[in-house]
Amino acid sequence: MSTIAPNGARRIAAALEKKGIDFLDCPVSGGEVGAVNGTLTIMVGGKAQALEKARPALQAMGQTITHIGASGAGQVAKACNQIAVAVGVAAVAEIVKLAKACDVDPGPVRAALMGGFAQSRVLDVHGQRMIDDNYAPGFKAKLHAKDMHIVIDTAREQGISLPAAERTMQLIDQLVAQGDGELDSSAIARLIWQQN
Repeated sequence: MSTIAPNGARRIAAALEKKGIDFLDCPVSGGEVGAVNGTLTIMVGGKAQALEKARPALQAMGQTITHIGASGAGQVAKACNQIAVAVGVAAVAEIVKLAKACDVDPGPVRAALMGGFAQSRVLDVHGQRMIDDNYAPGFKAKLHAKDMHIVIDTAREQGISLPAAERTMQLIDQLVAQGDGELDSSAIARLIWQQN
């Protein structure tokens, strides 16, 4: 259930298959709150029949269990999730920065956006974190950095570039390098706000 490289999951599955063992890669989203409440989203890679055997155990941890595809596919879905969260956090930080630069309270801006097409869980949760300047960890920056390196390494293996994800990874890396790896990764807002 750890977040690892998709090709790593494929190698593990292939090695276990030789021994007659099914393997599922089942990374999760939902953070500590989801884990505590048993409401995680679980992205599954591997054989559908193996998932059905494991489903009762997974249902104890999560409400949304989606079979993505063959081994490694769960990890690909998690990488996509991490892009959406990281780049979304950077976008929300820029929203707050622009509002403040224009002498507009970002609280009502966030509230207005929550009622429109820009509405998202990232804007809801991390937007409030930024307004409150409270980065108690929900998802530690050092863990998000690890995941974003998986994202970028996977993209490079596929011969593609992900410029927004790469730039956001650099911000998260900078946060970790300055000793703030235990903060929530949304603390990259502070770095974005410092830039001209």
